Amino acid sequence: MREALEERFGTTDRATIAEIVFHDPGELAWLEALLHPRVRRAELDWLSGVDADVAVIEIPLLYEVGGETMFDAVVVVTAPEETRRARVGATVAERSSRLLPDEEKARRADYAYVNDGSLAELEAFVAGVLDAQRR
Repeated sequence: MREALEERFGTTDRATIAEIVFHDPGELAWLEALLHPRVRRAELDWLSGVDADVAVIEIPLLYEVGGETMFDAVVVVTAPEETRRARVGATVAERSSRLLPDEEKARRADYAYVNDGSLAELEAFVAGVLDAQRR
């Protein structure tokens, strides 16, 4: 994969590649076609080895790639845009522009949480989801 990235972008530096692909839909599609099958295989390999009553996988583009059907339940955690911007910087709007709106994700999810409170509140939400899934 490194060779493919180097050949396509002249680098394997994530920030440089992000700058390219988030300004060029064709390059983003190429990168996703390279990465998504590998990521899906890694997820399935990991899940096949899990010996637990609940397993969690974080998938930022779950709905966008139609992956929600792979799971017993979907949890969506969102945050207000200003909170996201404070956490990751100005790239939030440009990277989020192609995503489903948070309201749509929350509507489709089995569980939804707006992460704008304390860590204790988030932990209580997660504990509730885990309890519900174990029943």
